[in-house]
Amino acid sequence: MTTRPAGPPDAAARRRRSYLFLGRFVGLLIAFALLVSWKPVNDHVIVPFTTGIARVTAVVLNVMGERVTVVGTEIRSPGFGVDIENGCNGVETALLFCAAVLAFPASWRARGIGLLLGFLAIQGINLVRVVSLFWIGRHHPALFSTAHTVLWQSAVVLAGVLLFLLWAARQRSGAPPAEA
Repeated sequence: MTTRPAGPPDAAARRRRSYLFLGRFVGLLIAFALLVSWKPVNDHVIVPFTTGIARVTAVVLNVMGERVTVVGTEIRSPGFGVDIENGCNGVETALLFCAAVLAFPASWRARGIGLLLGFLAIQGINLVRVVSLFWIGRHHPALFSTAHTVLWQSAVVLAGVLLFLLWAARQRSGAPPAEA
């Protein structure tokens, strides 16, 4: 029997861990995509969640002096309105973050804390996104499309990726993680 000295894992072990992470990540992304696209989940979870986002956004906009009303997932004011659809509710970015955290080799406690804090941060960023897009659409309509599709969609996804990288770096700086 031979023993190996304690030390950093060799390249093959690192590659194996990377492939395991990638496989788990992709598998979870597929499972989450199927779950949220399933009509009962969309109708009974995603749409009510998005309605809640519209209501919170309306509160913020009304505090800012915009006179808005909410009907379902639509936010309306005199002369302008938006409908918060799937893809604009932060759910996809949250699921991307969730898949990465769950696929990463860390303790379940660290994963749970990461999921909670990451979800809240992503939804906070998305709230800023929706509020600012409504304001831009109402007051600078020529900029709305660019702000919506180029600036904010990229920014929210990038924020989710950066949040994961920060969380993962914190996990790596501590004790050795438990294998999943």
